[in-house]
Amino acid sequence: MNKKIGFIGCGNMGKAILGGILNSKVAKTEDIFVSASTEKSLNTIKDNFGVNVYCSNSKVAEKADILILAVKPNMYEKVILEIKDVVDDNAIIVTIAAGVTIENVEEWFGRKLKVTRTMPNTPAQVGEAMTAICFNEKMLEEDKQIIFGIFGSFGKYEELEEKYFHGFIAVAGSSPAYVFMFIEAMADAAVQMGIPRKKAYSFAAQSVLGSAKMVLDTEIHPGQLKDMVCSPGGTTIDAVIELENRGFRAAVASAMKICEEKSKKL
Repeated sequence: MNKKIGFIGCGNMGKAILGGILNSKVAKTEDIFVSASTEKSLNTIKDNFGVNVYCSNSKVAEKADILILAVKPNMYEKVILEIKDVVDDNAIIVTIAAGVTIENVEEWFGRKLKVTRTMPNTPAQVGEAMTAICFNEKMLEEDKQIIFGIFGSFGKYEELEEKYFHGFIAVAGSSPAYVFMFIEAMADAAVQMGIPRKKAYSFAAQSVLGSAKMVLDTEIHPGQLKDMVCSPGGTTIDAVIELENRGFRAAVASAMKICEEKSKKL
């Protein structure tokens, strides 16, 4: 890809995206420009990735063909007002923040630019993100393919209408926290059974990883896969019935609904 990519801000998610881009050779180090709020952060990014770093957001913005705004949601308006006059009319603006809409970005820039809204989740840090992507009407098909190439470099992605982003946050954006809790709960129970803590985490995490891979690779309905583990009169069906009695599904659905509602308020 013969494009210059700029990052304004480069926290954990920014680093995950940057690492994916470089590891998959989507872009070269000399074509990537990063600004951050502290000299310490810039030095760390320079040492770890070898890209160009600047203290100035405007310097990065004026160089970038693709500009990834990797700052906190409450910083978006301030940053955009700072850089809006130096951004090229053909640049692609990429957001990764909950609560920041395409309409917000267009309003703050004060003109129609190519805007992409994305929502990657934290497994991006290990190359296994799930990202929702939507575009405004200025984005051309060739522009979309470039964005797909970037976000495909550190996980999976799906194009999704913006109106469904609140639901996506509930099912993918926030859900790693639910899964971590599930793994921790299983490990705690295993420790109670006498299994050493480190092995308990390993057993639980690998079981979750393998189960998720079965859903993705086989495309068999999760309910059918569950049934395949539940032998008649066996151990698993007793455990499944206990989870149902304790409101397992209802608790998950309720938590996701609360998450969606909070996203709408942001």
